[in-house]
Amino acid sequence: MVVAEVVISLLILVGAFFLFVGSLGLAKLPDLMRRLHGPTKATTLGIGSILIASMLYFWAVERNPSVHELLITLFLFLTAPVTAQMIAKAHILCETRAREELPGTGRSVGWATLDAAEADERSEVTRTSSNP
Repeated sequence: MVVAEVVISLLILVGAFFLFVGSLGLAKLPDLMRRLHGPTKATTLGIGSILIASMLYFWAVERNPSVHELLITLFLFLTAPVTAQMIAKAHILCETRAREELPGTGRSVGWATLDAAEADERSEVTRTSSNP
């Protein structure tokens, strides 16, 4: 029982640390692209750690296993990166200054997000110019 309580306490402390660091990064970093790292990486690990501690507590101490926390943790780990990618893509497509700051790819092709947007724009121009 003592070992379980120590593990649960450590998970809560680790989770609180990651939540604090992620929230601090969200509040203090200068631009959107850097601010994305706070909630998507550190805060996701923090809340996941606390949810796993909660799941272990109910399983070890109260002998009542709870799957809800595991499902919430899996949902967070699956949706946070996807959300961050969608926000980053929208930012890159809307901000021309962000496009100029991107490093080169080192290949003959460019960034997939920008290449796809330029191809869509060309097809839209072609489509509208061919329709009288």
